[in-house]
Amino acid sequence: MKRKYKFTKLIAPLLCTTLLFACSNAEEESSSGTSTATEVNIESLSTLADSDIQSVVSGLVSYSDDDLYTDWENEDVTSIQLNGSTATYEGSGAVVVSGSTVTIKAGGVYVLSGTLDDGQIVVDAEDNNTVRLVLNGVDITSSSSAPIYVKNAEKTVISLPEETENTITDGTQYAYDDAEAEEPNSAIFSKGNLTINGEGKLVVEANFNNGITGKDDLKITGGNIEVTAKDDAIVGRDLLAIKEGTFTITAGGDGMKTTNDEDAEKGNLVIEAGTYSITAENDGIQAQTSLYTLGGDYTITTGGGSPETVAANENAMGGRGQSESTTTTTTTETSSSKGLKATAELAIAGGAFAIDSLDDAVHSNGNVLVEAGELTIATGDDGIHADSSVLTKGGNITITKSYEGIEGSVIAIADGTLDVTASDDGLNVGGGVDGSGMDMESSTSSDMMLQISGGYVSVNSQGDGLDSNGNFVMTGGTAVVSGPTNSGNGSLDYNGTFEISGGLLIAAGSSGMVQASSDTSEQNGILMTYPATQSAGTLIHLEDSEGNTIATFAPEKEYSSVYISSPDLAKDSSYTLYSGGTSTGTETNGLYTDGEYSGGTKVVEFTISDVVTWLNESGVTEAQSGMGGMGGRGGGGMRGDGGTPPEGMERPDRGTAPGTDSSTTDQSTTTGDSL
Repeated sequence: MKRKYKFTKLIAPLLCTTLLFACSNAEEESSSGTSTATEVNIESLSTLADSDIQSVVSGLVSYSDDDLYTDWENEDVTSIQLNGSTATYEGSGAVVVSGSTVTIKAGGVYVLSGTLDDGQIVVDAEDNNTVRLVLNGVDITSSSSAPIYVKNAEKTVISLPEETENTITDGTQYAYDDAEAEEPNSAIFSKGNLTINGEGKLVVEANFNNGITGKDDLKITGGNIEVTAKDDAIVGRDLLAIKEGTFTITAGGDGMKTTNDEDAEKGNLVIEAGTYSITAENDGIQAQTSLYTLGGDYTITTGGGSPETVAANENAMGGRGQSESTTTTTTTETSSSKGLKATAELAIAGGAFAIDSLDDAVHSNGNVLVEAGELTIATGDDGIHADSSVLTKGGNITITKSYEGIEGSVIAIADGTLDVTASDDGLNVGGGVDGSGMDMESSTSSDMMLQISGGYVSVNSQGDGLDSNGNFVMTGGTAVVSGPTNSGNGSLDYNGTFEISGGLLIAAGSSGMVQASSDTSEQNGILMTYPATQSAGTLIHLEDSEGNTIATFAPEKEYSSVYISSPDLAKDSSYTLYSGGTSTGTETNGLYTDGEYSGGTKVVEFTISDVVTWLNESGVTEAQSGMGGMGGRGGGGMRGDGGTPPEGMERPDRGTAPGTDSSTTDQSTTTGDSL
C-alpha cells in the first residue's frame, strides 16, 4: 500500500496583533461551553512593544567620529617613549614624567611605544578635550595599581593601530588611589567615558581583579582584545556597547557586564557584531538592565560548562516545584553561571551563539525576546528562562541538553524554529522554582499562557512536553512532542484550558497522565491510547478515506499514546490510523513531509465524532472522567481542573505520581466501530 502526501507544513504568519491569554474566571465560562480565553496584544510581552530591536539600539547608542579609528600619523601628536623604568616625550602635549609614572594633563593625541617595567600611565586632564592614547606597541606593567588609569577626563580613547601588539599587566595587590571606593580596581580603569578602537591587538592580564572597566560608558568599535581576569573581564557601568572586534576572554567572574543598578535607563549592554570566545566561572555576558544583540559569533562556556548528564525529575508531575533537588546542579543568584543574562529585557535580533553553561543559558529576570539568530545551547538548567515572558518572532534555537528547555510565566512562539531536548519539561509555563532558587509561583494560573501561533517546535522531553500551569492556546505553526515515557508526566499538560484553532500538533508519550484539547477548541483532534508500549521510531501514520496523508510521525522515544490535531481533520469524516511501515518523505525531528508511506499495519478506522475523538485498538471510545473529556477547563486528562478521577486514585497535586506506568490499561468504553 502506498499513499501520496498532500501534507503542507503549517507555518502561520506572525501574529503581530493578538495573543490568546488566560481568563481568571475559567470555571464559570466553561460551563456555558464558550471560549475561556481573551485576546491581548502580543507586543505587550516585551518592553520593546512594537519596536524592533535595531531601532531600540539606535536610540540607546550613538558613535561619534572619535569613537571610530582614524589614522594618527598626520595629526599633531605627542610621542611618549617608554624606557623600562622611566619615559621621554616629544611634542606639544601636556605630559609630566615622574620616575615610572607618566601623567597626561590635557586633551590631545598621545602615541605610546616601548616598555614600562613597573609603572603607570595616568590621564588627569585639566580641560574638556578628548584624550587619545595610541598604543603603538607597548608592554606596560604595574605591580601595585592599574597600568592605565584614567583619573579625570571628559573622554578617553585608546587606539590600537593595525599590526601592533600591546600588553597590559597588573600585580596581585593594589594601593588604591581612592581607598573608600577601592579604585582603581582594573588593569585598564577609567572614571569617565572610555572608547577602544582600531585593528591592533590588546592583551590584558588582570591578576588583581577586573580587566577593563569604564565607570561611565565603555564603547569598543574594533580591535583584537584578549583579557584574562581574576574576576570580571570587561565592565561598563552605565553602558557597554560593542560595534565590532574580536574578543578572547577568560574570567574568574563574569566575562562582560554592566553594573549600574541605580538608574533604570542605564546599565544596558549592546552588541552589534564581533567574534567572542568567553570562558567564565560566572556569567558570560550580563547586563544589569537590558541586553541587546544584533549580530556576532559567540562561543560561551560558564561554570565549567554543562554536566555530562542532567538528571531527570522522576517524581515530578509537571513543573519544578516539588523536586528541584533532583537536578545535578545547585546554583544561587550570588554564584550565577549563566550564558546570557539580563535583569530587564534580553533581546536577540541576530548572531550565532554556542552556549555551554552550568546554569541557565539565556536568562532574564524580565522578558526574553528572540527576533533572529542561531542559538545552540547545552545547559545544566534551563535553556531559556524568563521570570516574565519568552517571545520568539524568528531565529533557530537548538537546545541539546537542559533540565527544562524553555521556562517563563508566558511563552509565546510566533515564529522561528525550536528544537528542545530536556530531562524534565520541554516548554514549561510558570512552574515552581528555577535553578537559582527563585520562586516562580508568584503569578496566578490566570496570568500564565503557552501560545503557539507560528513557527516550528520540536520537543524531546523526559518530563512534560508542552506544560502550562495556566492556559495553552495554539492558532498556527507546527509542534511535535516525543516523550515522556514516565507516566507521572504527559506529552501535553495544562491546568486551565487548551484551545487549538490552527496548526499541526502531534504529541506522543506515556498514557498515565494523557491530555487532549479542551472541548471549546475550534480544531478537531484524536487521542489514541495503545494496549502496549510502542517502540521508539515506530511510525504513526494518519490518512483520510481517500488516502491523503494527515500526518506521519516517528516518535524519538517509546510511547503508549498519541494526540494529533490538524485542520485537515473534519467532523463526520472517516480516517485510518496505521502503525509501523516506512516513508520516503523528508524527516525532521520524526515528522515526515512529502514522499510516500507504505508497509504499515492498520490499527483503527474511525469517524471524527467530536472536538476530540478518543481511540483505542477497538475503535472510538468515550473517555471516562479520569482520562479526558472534562469540558472547557480540563479538556482531557488527569491534569485538568474538572472531572473525577478513577476510583481509588486521588487527583494529583502536581507532585504525587499516581503510580501508573506507560502501558496503563485503557480506561474507556468502546462506543464506535471496531475492526
